[in-house]
Amino acid sequence: MPYFAKLLLLIFCFVLLVESRKHRRRRWTSQLEVQRASHVYKKNHDMTKTWKGKTNQLLRVNNHDFTMRPAFGGPAIPVGVDVQVESLDSISEVDMDFTMTLYLRHYWKDERLSFPSTTNKSMTFDGRLVKKIWVPDVFFVHSKRSFIHDTTTDNIMLRVFPDGHVLYSMRITVTAMCNMDFSRFPLESQTCSLELESYAYTDEDLMLYWKNGNESLKTDEKISLSRFLIQKFHTTSRLAFYSSTGWYNRLYINFTLHRHIFFFLLQTYFPATLMVMLSWVSFWIDRRAVPARVSLGITTVLTMSTIITGVNASMPRVSYIKAVDIYLWVSFVFVFLSVLEYAAVNYLTTVQERKERKLRERFPCMCGIPHSKTMMLDENYSESDANSLTGYTRNPMVSEEEKQEKMIVHLAMSDECNSSRKRGLKGHVGLRIIQNTHAIDKYSRLIFPGTYIFFNLVYWSVFI
Repeated sequence: MPYFAKLLLLIFCFVLLVESRKHRRRRWTSQLEVQRASHVYKKNHDMTKTWKGKTNQLLRVNNHDFTMRPAFGGPAIPVGVDVQVESLDSISEVDMDFTMTLYLRHYWKDERLSFPSTTNKSMTFDGRLVKKIWVPDVFFVHSKRSFIHDTTTDNIMLRVFPDGHVLYSMRITVTAMCNMDFSRFPLESQTCSLELESYAYTDEDLMLYWKNGNESLKTDEKISLSRFLIQKFHTTSRLAFYSSTGWYNRLYINFTLHRHIFFFLLQTYFPATLMVMLSWVSFWIDRRAVPARVSLGITTVLTMSTIITGVNASMPRVSYIKAVDIYLWVSFVFVFLSVLEYAAVNYLTTVQERKERKLRERFPCMCGIPHSKTMMLDENYSESDANSLTGYTRNPMVSEEEKQEKMIVHLAMSDECNSSRKRGLKGHVGLRIIQNTHAIDKYSRLIFPGTYIFFNLVYWSVFI
């Protein structure tokens, strides 16, 4: 038993010794970390003290006149430019402009800013130093609005290297003009350009160029627009001449946009096509159903007018005809012609009924009259109308004087009065008019759809 107690005591002492060592090790480690942090803080604090108030002396900002460009009086200073497009915010057809957010960077060498350095590392500053040194006066040609972002501070970065090379970067949102051609709208592609140029320095003092050629333009892969497909970005450069000041280097950021057609198919083309097809329904409606055919024609005409007005309201008032105007106005003409078609059908039907009514008044029922009987028609009926009466024969024993005043025809009357009137009047007098009236609707059922389909084939083959 005593041996067992001693063993427990030894184990307890051993555990206590191990825990005390672990505690001392943790304490020593924490103190070491605090000392390191304090050393780093003191080191940084000392560096801040070293540079504080001496940046101007290190860069010799006060020793030079930075209102002058570098190497003033010598050759033109080359200024390289590269751009990273962050977003293409909007495209406005009405205002003919676009809005873009980008990072604009300039590269040049100013030996006045060179400084000695053992590590050959650059120094980075914010926008406060920019106001004290020379920077290129690049502006956006044809810009309407532009600003440098200032949340939470001015988005400007200046990086100076020991040999005097400078990197100057800004985050800018600019709204610039874009000359758009809507002659093929909405089946067109638009090319817009953002132009950069020095405002004061001609090509003899400042030479703007793309730092890495076409690789100087970078774009975010997530850039997308709801109404356009961005096909490509590319850069160009050329000289711009002003009669009063001279030649300037101008840089171009070009991008090509192709409009999404599906939106206009749903909102414009399909409704217009359906209205034209709806107007063809009147060709299958009875010609005597005047309210049905008239109301259908007026409804389709008014609907087409509404579609045309809605499309033009969202477009600039250009002086030339757009592709969508051709489609909509041709569709409107088809709808309007369907209304005129019924007007012609209704007019011919009215003429037919008037002639039938007059014939009934002239030839009442003559029961018991022999088959061959001479009837008199006055001069209101032409010779062609009389000839159109099948089964009638002209009396050859008529003088020329009587022929001028009256026309004598033999009416072949049947034994029964009612059947005679149906066959003689309705079956013969109105035969030609009835056939012409039905032919208009019959031919319209084929001509209107065939012509419209041919127009669509020509339209889409030309503009797509």
